[in-house]
Amino acid sequence: MEEAPASSRHDLCQACAIRNQAICSDLDPREIGILNGIGRRRRLAAGEQLMWEGHEAVLVANVIEGILKLSSHSADGKEQILGLVYPSDFLGRPFGETSPYGVEALTDSHICVFERRDFERFAREHPRLEHKLLERTLGELDRTRRWMLLLGRMTAEQKLASFLIEMADRLGTSEADGSTTVLLPLSRQQIADILGLTVETVSRQLTQLRAKGIITLSSRREIRIDVIEELQTIAG
Repeated sequence: MEEAPASSRHDLCQACAIRNQAICSDLDPREIGILNGIGRRRRLAAGEQLMWEGHEAVLVANVIEGILKLSSHSADGKEQILGLVYPSDFLGRPFGETSPYGVEALTDSHICVFERRDFERFAREHPRLEHKLLERTLGELDRTRRWMLLLGRMTAEQKLASFLIEMADRLGTSEADGSTTVLLPLSRQQIADILGLTVETVSRQLTQLRAKGIITLSSRREIRIDVIEELQTIAG
């Protein structure tokens, strides 16, 4: 774990790559200065745990770089991945006593961390931040509803196509030939867990998309999407 010196935090915030997309985007310079006073930068190594399901909710955070997963565990100890968190996303449960899920870094990550109680106090005193939190909460609810629809009604092909479209949108690199390259942060088993499929089904569907000329499998983690419109048609 690595933290930025307090004297440099304000400059870091002003130059932050996610400044215009994060929950602090509507704050004025004075408010940003106050928020910086209660926050700190922290680096996480891939595989490092930030929050634990059912434990006291001590922290909240903005993701600056990297990808993290939200997960829960069933009574028999099986992990269920609930979703992924990307740069500019907000982590944690303000005004909640316990964390409803675990949070683990899938890649080396950089986050802006706040003690939950300090953040709650700031939010109460600054309505624009409270409004932004409400917007984020409603957006997360909408995403959860769409995810339930994906898992409940789509075919395996539609599920995987929808997943790849999201990956391309959030993580893709556009190539000169019009394709999009995606470095997946998840193994095929993890993708299967998210989509409610078996790993064999995920592999079979990827092979079929490749045979149709829609994607190119450069490696087990690198996928080139050659015809995004075809994926969108499949996803519906």
